[in-house]
Amino acid sequence: MTTNKRIIFLGTPEFAVASLDALVKADRNIVAVVTAPDKLAGRGMHLQQSAVKKYAVEKGLNILQPEKLKDPIFLDELRALKADLQIVVAFRMMPEIVWNMPPMGTINLHGSLLPQYRGAAPINWAIINGEKETGVTTFKLKHEIDTGNILLSEKIPIGEDETAGELHDRMKEIGAQLLVKAVQGLAEGTLNEIDQSSVVSRQLSELKHAPKIFTETCKIDWSKPVDEVYNLIRGLSPYPSAFTYLDKKILKIYKAQKEKTTPSIATGSFNTDKKTFLKFATADGYINIKELQLEGKKKMNVEDFLRGHRFS
Repeated sequence: MTTNKRIIFLGTPEFAVASLDALVKADRNIVAVVTAPDKLAGRGMHLQQSAVKKYAVEKGLNILQPEKLKDPIFLDELRALKADLQIVVAFRMMPEIVWNMPPMGTINLHGSLLPQYRGAAPINWAIINGEKETGVTTFKLKHEIDTGNILLSEKIPIGEDETAGELHDRMKEIGAQLLVKAVQGLAEGTLNEIDQSSVVSRQLSELKHAPKIFTETCKIDWSKPVDEVYNLIRGLSPYPSAFTYLDKKILKIYKAQKEKTTPSIATGSFNTDKKTFLKFATADGYINIKELQLEGKKKMNVEDFLRGHRFS
């Protein structure tokens, strides 16, 4: 279905590409794509384009890459595009002068069932907290982060052993289709916006948040129950990854299995046959590591690691 509604899309990482692609395939009128400036990265310090820019170039879309979102030249470019609607997916914080510009407003795709898990890392925290389901939500931007009126949402079950990376890859596709539905509903005037404050007062006794992940969040506390440690590992895999120490070096853990039993060794210590298994003791079990990366080495499965590692 075509529409004459003029849309500006704002996004940067790979998560946002699925949404932009779905809008393009739905024949929406994307008049510009706003993404992060190219940046120097890698060993050769070459200029790297964002995932969204690479896609936009491939599709011949108009691209804007402002250093600052309040730059008068950029704001003039936005106004000149006369957008009816802006869509933001995995982008940076936006000033009101930008999100309030189009007459139909700016809508965002968020990786949780709002109002739960507002913040920077909703996928990670849902798994870290052991949730059995999460979802995606499209909503209108307003002053306070992730608090605008809900347009559409869809529940997504979380697998018992699913990692943040695996959920991310499922969620970006489900979210992209939800976003297309939201844009169509807005264009047709068929959506009923839901005030998040009414959801909070009516349904929820506790709001869970999804703040930015810091290094301290990623450090494993082996005195915790095995379920909590396992959820932390899943919720931080593959990035930024949960870690502990082995031979005074950082050991990142990407995949593991949990064993509920009374440990026969001290909490935080490890057991290994130096061939097939490496497991750490928690308060009520073991974390059996399957995929890891020792500081200075590449990521590998536990058997390959044990074959080459000399324990001090």
